[in-house]
Amino acid sequence: MGDTTLPAYMDGLYAYAMVLSRNPAMAADLVQETYLRALKAKESLRPDSNVKSWLFTILRNIWLNHLRHERAGPKLAELDSDENLADVSIAASEDPHDLYVRNLQREQVRTAIRQLPIEFREIIILREYEELSYTEIANVLQCPMGTVMSRLARARSRLGDLLSISRETLPTENEGTVNR
Repeated sequence: MGDTTLPAYMDGLYAYAMVLSRNPAMAADLVQETYLRALKAKESLRPDSNVKSWLFTILRNIWLNHLRHERAGPKLAELDSDENLADVSIAASEDPHDLYVRNLQREQVRTAIRQLPIEFREIIILREYEELSYTEIANVLQCPMGTVMSRLARARSRLGDLLSISRETLPTENEGTVNR
């Protein structure tokens, strides 16, 4: 594995770290620590190893160690930060209402994922966003593949329930226009 392989996974690692920590600074620290540990241990990695799964496992282990240390220390209040507005891009040819509804839907999915328990949040991210296989997820989470499948099914079900509730609040196409 060359040094150029690791940066290819940084965005996915950061997204996973955000799911675990819910804190941009902590997520960045987790990714940095993962990168450093991976660089130190890359020589011991077999050539046929799955680098992506290995990196996610390292990140999760760092997170679990952090949680263990945090339990022994003082509790601090966490403040939610607003989404970075620089991520919003507007295409001139798109209908503003469609863009508005799509952004609302995206935010509702994010909100619903945040409401899931941690074991459901991380499995949804690993499978649906990072596209890891069931076997890879089982390795990252250090649990049987059957547990991965059942937990993923329950997570999808709970997410579907949360989204069906939130969908009722979406504006319809007719609500966006004003009769004159």
